[in-house]
Amino acid sequence: MKSMRELLLPQAPVEQQPESVSEPEPIVTAVHSQRQLVWARFRRHRAGFVFGIVLLVLVLLVLFGEFLSPYTATNFHADSQDLAYDYIPPMIGWIHFDGLRPFVYGLQRTYNPLTGVKGYAEDTSQKYYLRFFVQGEPYQFLGLFRTDLHFFGAGQPSASPGQLFLFGTDRFGRDLLSRTLIGGQISLGIGVLVVGISFAFGILLGGLSGYYGSGVDTLIQRTVEVAMSLPRLALLLALSAALPTELPASTRFWGIALILMLVAWAPLARVVRGQFLALREEGFVQAARALGFSDMRIIFKHIVPNTFSYLIVSATLSVPSVILLESVLSYFGFGIQEPLVSWGLLMGDLQQNFQYQIQFHPWLLIPGFFIFVGVLSINYVGDALRDAVDPFTVTTSERS
Repeated sequence: MKSMRELLLPQAPVEQQPESVSEPEPIVTAVHSQRQLVWARFRRHRAGFVFGIVLLVLVLLVLFGEFLSPYTATNFHADSQDLAYDYIPPMIGWIHFDGLRPFVYGLQRTYNPLTGVKGYAEDTSQKYYLRFFVQGEPYQFLGLFRTDLHFFGAGQPSASPGQLFLFGTDRFGRDLLSRTLIGGQISLGIGVLVVGISFAFGILLGGLSGYYGSGVDTLIQRTVEVAMSLPRLALLLALSAALPTELPASTRFWGIALILMLVAWAPLARVVRGQFLALREEGFVQAARALGFSDMRIIFKHIVPNTFSYLIVSATLSVPSVILLESVLSYFGFGIQEPLVSWGLLMGDLQQNFQYQIQFHPWLLIPGFFIFVGVLSINYVGDALRDAVDPFTVTTSERS
């Protein structure tokens, strides 16, 4: 125990050991590239992401259309069209199962004397078993090599081919499923082709207009305004009608693509001009000029790459309009011609007695559903891309 004196005397302060000060943990910030940021924002756009998957599936179905189709686009017989199978309704509900083996019955024509309408009924004396990876009509796979392998098809009792028409047939007895999948190659392909050519043409003229300005800008923009003021549909119908009817189908395809390009380049050129006007006074452009770089090098090496994200979005949003224009031309008989096939050409079968066709052959509208899904998917994907590449809406949370 301490004495009274020790208690009364002032005590020396006790030196305390300094507490160890821990070093602050460094703040780790994740660094993402521009591509990663765009992808993250695109995935947050729910409608765009869902329809992007739909569009991907649709493109794969169309790209491998000949392989996935049980028949070819021209007819389901290797030798000729068979009018005995005209206007067969879709057979999705006519697939039966023998254990685990799916099959369809044969068909026999029926006739209703009261309405005068021809129909079909199942012929239970014939069975056509569905098989995968079967040999059928030959085709050119992706334009690379010739083969006769199809993803699925029906078996052959005796010498008669299987009657498998999941989407029904048209007035010539041609399988609508095969023609729809193969026809999508033209409808989607011509949209990408036309926008691609217009893309290059619009970059050239819009870039020159926005970079040089002055008289060059005035001349090009007056030309753009004239092109955009013309009635597109009337102009397309007139130019398509001017194409000689004796042209081969492939030549006419390129003619239609060129005509569509004439009305598609002007809006892209206007978008490019606006981007160039905003970038031509930036510091990196001024530095390139000070270093003595040529105008073409500054345009294509420095300015164009900085506008590519916006141009891709603009081009994506232009594809649906081209698809619809081609469909309208083909519907009225001024677009794609046989033996080629497109969704618009398939819809042209409804022209003759439209009300009768809709009432008794509604499955002929199936290609129109593909047009609707394709255009809607591209529009949503383009809208999602537009939001994803906008640098002014990127939040801090998306960068961490």
